Amino acid sequence: MLTRRRFGAAALGVAASLLQQTGCSSSLEPETSGAEEPQTPSSNLLASSIVIDLHCDTPMLIADEGYDLGQRHDYAEVDIPRLREGGVTGVFFSIYTTVSQSPASAKQRSFEIIEAVVREVGRHPDDLILATRSDDAVRAKDEGKIAIFMGVEGGHTIDSDLDVLRNHFEKGVRYMTLTHSANTPWAGSSGEEDRTKGLTEFGREVVRTMNRLGMMVDISHVSDPTFFDAIEVAKAPLIASHSSCRALSNHPRNMTDDMLRALAKNGGVAHINFYNEFLDDRHRVYAPEYSDLSKKAAAVRKTFADDRKQRSIELRKIDLERLKRTGRVPFERLLDHFEHAVTVAGVNHVGLGSDFDGVSAQTPEGMEDISKVPNLVEGLRGRGFSDHDIAKILGGNTLRVMKAAEQAATA
Repeated sequence: MLTRRRFGAAALGVAASLLQQTGCSSSLEPETSGAEEPQTPSSNLLASSIVIDLHCDTPMLIADEGYDLGQRHDYAEVDIPRLREGGVTGVFFSIYTTVSQSPASAKQRSFEIIEAVVREVGRHPDDLILATRSDDAVRAKDEGKIAIFMGVEGGHTIDSDLDVLRNHFEKGVRYMTLTHSANTPWAGSSGEEDRTKGLTEFGREVVRTMNRLGMMVDISHVSDPTFFDAIEVAKAPLIASHSSCRALSNHPRNMTDDMLRALAKNGGVAHINFYNEFLDDRHRVYAPEYSDLSKKAAAVRKTFADDRKQRSIELRKIDLERLKRTGRVPFERLLDHFEHAVTVAGVNHVGLGSDFDGVSAQTPEGMEDISKVPNLVEGLRGRGFSDHDIAKILGGNTLRVMKAAEQAATA
């Protein structure tokens, strides 16, 4: 593999400043600074950078358990104390609803979760701001606060109704993942056994409507045909909010090299997922060894079908037992995915999409929760990335795409 140090040495020109990254011509920017930089503590780089994680599933804890973001918890992976330790400027909270419920039920549930997030942000005005625009991330940074954005995970949530999509936008949602783990009537998912379905004409209109609203189109979870259909119709850069590299882990949830290149040409950003099973094929071989835990989890869901809080507590116990059996993927494997994505798509097209609080604690060594972002900084430095390029990955690229989506809405 071409290392970043060699890649940087071969690059020409001087990279644009962080503010210039937020413009709409990123695909024309040089991919690296090409210059040696003095190394400063990771805390200094984090303090001077916009750091945005595109996907955390913490809202379901808030809605179901009354999870207090203001307290440092000894479970889960995101709260205000750990966000601050991680140097995080902003995070996109996922509004997730299961595909096993009816679309009408998913729609109702999504608005309940949105309201729970809004209330929780309101409880912590000294630490959090409810964010809806790229400028809000910059404002949060200036004010020493953390920007909380929202994204809907799964197009089934809109119940094939563009008015519901618009209602989500009005409530503050700024991206939607076109599918989750099953097809919608208008888009194909990577979670289906038959992954040949793409976008219908209505699905194309969903993408066009999102562009007109200024809502980012998220292609994590979609089938490959849906991805390429969305690329074709989109008038603004797309995002993969939490997807890794299929060349390194052959999971249909991950992106092929052709997809990474197409996303880069589109001007979009692939946000690397931290889930063990998306990082290393070998980790999936453990599945038969905890089939008993899967049965136990199914029983818990049935027993506590009407008690979301207790169900969540019991499922966490099973998650920890699974983690004890399987262990964590080595930290270097996560770095492999960042490096591969940058090598294929370019450094202007890679970001953070941890999936914290959504992958049953199955994250790599050294990335156990969101406070560990400094470890990622040091790891990328060890792979030869310059601080300038790391700042792009941490959030500069994401800020650019957010701004491009906003500008497309006003075009």
